[in-house]
Amino acid sequence: MDTQWIIAYLSLGVVVGFFAGLFGIGGGGIMVPVLTTFFVMQGLPSEHIVHSALATSMAAIITTSVSSLKAHHKRGAVNWSVVKGMSIGILLGTFAATFLASYLSSLVLAIFFVIFMFYVASQMLLNKKPNARRALPNTLGLSAVGSGIGAISALVAIGGGTLTVPFLTWCNLKIQHAIGTSAAIGLPIALAGTFGYFISGLNAEGMPDYSLGYIYLPAVILISVVSFLTAPLGVKLAHSLPVSVLKKLFAGLLLLLAIKMLHTVVVS
Repeated sequence: MDTQWIIAYLSLGVVVGFFAGLFGIGGGGIMVPVLTTFFVMQGLPSEHIVHSALATSMAAIITTSVSSLKAHHKRGAVNWSVVKGMSIGILLGTFAATFLASYLSSLVLAIFFVIFMFYVASQMLLNKKPNARRALPNTLGLSAVGSGIGAISALVAIGGGTLTVPFLTWCNLKIQHAIGTSAAIGLPIALAGTFGYFISGLNAEGMPDYSLGYIYLPAVILISVVSFLTAPLGVKLAHSLPVSVLKKLFAGLLLLLAIKMLHTVVVS
């Protein structure tokens, strides 16, 4: 791999890790559009561009999630009963959706990703407050919600934070606890998604060297090494600074990256 790509992937890891810790997300909203652009420039097969970006992002989220959840756990911000209640649904929904993704074209996946990111950004910008009487559902309800979050997370390669954090705050968890719990939930999403994309991409033709299914290992390693170090920095800010302004900036960044990704896929 050329030096310029090593620097590019390391730089992406810095940004991804920081935002993962700050907002309790896996970083897929940033990684997928950027990886799509990188893979086009590196000459990956056009029919596998988005699949590879989704799979590589999901694999990189594993390390980011571990680092982020450890930092949040140390601050007592992870609600483990919620994590336990949602995990089975998360695993089943995520794994199943990776096989659905393998049958969809790169353009269809890109369009779905853009629509979803527009929804996420609008929720961040509106910053709606939950009804004070709302509470967490029972175990069955948490598992059902987890299945939905897992399935969508697999299709857009996110750690689930863009869905989990709004859901938990809607149920009146303190924002720091919602972010910390979301970081922990991101781990089973990343594990199931990575395994699913590995299996579903085993017969993909034209993948570059050092690929496992749809997963491009060099990118995963470089992003993960740095994101593991920068995630705790985001966690520290999440527990010490108001994040309303940063959320608006992040929402704007998601919109720009999503539009750029769609443009890249259409042009390629």
